[in-house]
Amino acid sequence: MRVQILGCSGGIGGSTQRTTSLLVDHDILIDAGTGAADLSLPALAQIDHVFITHSHLDHIACLPFILDSVGAMRSNALTMYATRETQEIIRTHIFNWLIWPDFNQIPDDKNPYLRFHTITLGEPVVLGGRSITALPANHTVPAVGYHLDSGKASLVFSGDTTVCDALWQAINRIGNMRTLIIEAAFPNCERTLALQAKHLCPSLLGSELTKLEHKPEIFVTHSKPGQSEQIMHELEEIAGAHKLQMLRNDQVFEF
Repeated sequence: MRVQILGCSGGIGGSTQRTTSLLVDHDILIDAGTGAADLSLPALAQIDHVFITHSHLDHIACLPFILDSVGAMRSNALTMYATRETQEIIRTHIFNWLIWPDFNQIPDDKNPYLRFHTITLGEPVVLGGRSITALPANHTVPAVGYHLDSGKASLVFSGDTTVCDALWQAINRIGNMRTLIIEAAFPNCERTLALQAKHLCPSLLGSELTKLEHKPEIFVTHSKPGQSEQIMHELEEIAGAHKLQMLRNDQVFEF
């Protein structure tokens, strides 16, 4: 599997700040934040599957535009994978004919541009030998992370989460763990805000990493624009036995 980071910022601003989206091979997106907008039209038309961690706008902003831009170019529907709760939020508040057309009904309900597939925690979705499994997360709305398994090695993406014992228990059961992408949205001076918004800051992440039984390479994502250097400095102070690196746009993982 090949994973390219299209966006990993907690906000926008300038050419390097893109919100969350990961391109898996050529046909799968994990989230569809503003980073997905940098793909060419032919590349967007090749996306068959979009796995959504949760319904917040920084993770879904480009999904309506992708459907509008390439729906008519495709011969089959794009499938959005999400929990039932997340599907309901997106269908009610985005694809509702008020914010955006309902592409589950366009051009008609028998041949739509968009179909929905309900995922369940711990149950793999296998696409061409690639396994993608939803993992627990703890956020202000229903949310999941994802475990990507090529058969040779695994990458885990936490999505947005705060303290979550169930996530670490699931990660520790992965035998071929190679890479962990975990969020730290705020610096320590905003720890109270991080807890209110159900995110992590370096001190919280440091405590969470004591629950990790593996030694994967660890990349930190979702830092707020203008705060990445401060967050990285604070992460270096709590890293312990782990080497932490800041995730960057266009970074590629092959496993």
